[in-house]
Amino acid sequence: MIKILSKTESMIRGPDIDVGGLTLREDAYRVGREIFKSEEAAGEFAGQVIDVCTEVHGKDFLIVHNPGGWGHARLEQCLEWERGIVGGVKTAMEEMGYSFLLTQYFRSDKGWLEEMRDLREQFRFFSSKADVMAAWLRFIITHVDGIKVILIGVSQGAAFGNSVVQRLGGHYPVYSIELGFPFQYKSWRVITERTLAVEDNGVRPDVLAQGNIWVGARILMAAPFKWLWYYLRGKPVKFAHCVTAPGHEYDWSNPGIQRRIRDFLEANLAPKAGDITSPTGKR
Repeated sequence: MIKILSKTESMIRGPDIDVGGLTLREDAYRVGREIFKSEEAAGEFAGQVIDVCTEVHGKDFLIVHNPGGWGHARLEQCLEWERGIVGGVKTAMEEMGYSFLLTQYFRSDKGWLEEMRDLREQFRFFSSKADVMAAWLRFIITHVDGIKVILIGVSQGAAFGNSVVQRLGGHYPVYSIELGFPFQYKSWRVITERTLAVEDNGVRPDVLAQGNIWVGARILMAAPFKWLWYYLRGKPVKFAHCVTAPGHEYDWSNPGIQRRIRDFLEANLAPKAGDITSPTGKR
């Protein structure tokens, strides 16, 4: 089941806005029931989209971070450079004068059973999970006037975001920043003018993005032993932190990485009139 982290954990039920004869709440539950057989799952989906619609109302953008790995790490638990990319995009948008809501979309939950389900989804380019997030975004964009969306994804999060964007069919204002896209999904990948694909940090080749199978296999085989080593010493870490692939690091402090992301944002999103701030803080 999907999870959403926004500014508050409470389930805000939002205003009863009329949508074709239905209130916002009723329409959210209608969409939830079309996707899920379970009433509980449909209700959770409805609560999430109502939360986001309420919080993002009146803002210019919704920025959504799709975590890498198994897709359930909260931002503070992600690798430092992944957190830095999210923070950098926030800074760039603020300098361009835009208001936004930053949130995370968790495609899976914690636990080995959830991770095995996600692994099965990975073999299908996240097919059913991408359908759910596409419906989630479609509802928000349809019900919040003028809202635009920026997706930020790293590694598996980049692949998942690309799958979601494909399901939206180019009919919605969704921009996707994808870093370290894993080679095994590239036959499914679609890149448009609204996609930023970054697969090289300019320092050393990314073995996971470029498809060095033997190096990638050694990394994956070593990861469980690294995890066990930390666990036995009383310093447990997330499994994703043990998958240390050469070149699979995209630090915001790297001028080449930062410049590519800023150029993409500036090319697609003109700075808001009358509120332009340079990276030095000068208007």
